[in-house]
Amino acid sequence: MAKSSYFLPSTDAGFDAFFNNLHNQVTRNTSGQNQLWTNIPAEEVVALNAAYGAWHTAYEATFEPHTPGVTAAKNEARAAAKKALSDFKHRFIDRNPQITPQQLVDLGLHGRNPPSPNPKPEGIPDVEVSTPGPRVIYIRFRSLSAARWGKPAHVHGMECLWVIADTPPAVIGDLLHSAFATKNPLELVFDENQRGKKIYFAVRWETGAVLKGDWSAIFSAVIP
Repeated sequence: MAKSSYFLPSTDAGFDAFFNNLHNQVTRNTSGQNQLWTNIPAEEVVALNAAYGAWHTAYEATFEPHTPGVTAAKNEARAAAKKALSDFKHRFIDRNPQITPQQLVDLGLHGRNPPSPNPKPEGIPDVEVSTPGPRVIYIRFRSLSAARWGKPAHVHGMECLWVIADTPPAVIGDLLHSAFATKNPLELVFDENQRGKKIYFAVRWETGAVLKGDWSAIFSAVIP
């Protein structure tokens, strides 16, 4: 069972970054084809994201010249956000056996003396696509020029953005779906009616929520 502690940043900017990271991590690990935390109800993730949105809206209002009422509203929103965070942590993180110690660090729930942060991942993944069967695409990954397949040291895993499209996407932002893998291969499974269509994807290394490497070029493959 996961056990964690956390010390909220004292500044509004720090608190905003902390909450933003945590709700993004929860959303990523409870959605998509490769769910890692299956015991967190979807409606609770929606409520957590809404709590962050309410806080961030009130916080953003203080960026411009404002009245004392705006500051008071921001303070009330922060108090509500802190309660939402505390309740969510107690109910769905502290009691979640699926969360690993490294994932607690990624969430920012690592106590007063967290491990020294790893540097931003360098380089981009070298990938190899295979099709082990109908509707399935495997993406193997390794460091460029590495002899063996796998992630490099100090990297948590590989993030992949992908989309099914008739024409090549112009930018990374056109890749609408996300997947993540900590070990080979990354598996993408599709529906029967998607067979024969072309998938476009790009990959990058990731260590934690904010330490991300550079994106690769956009690759393509045909769904078998």
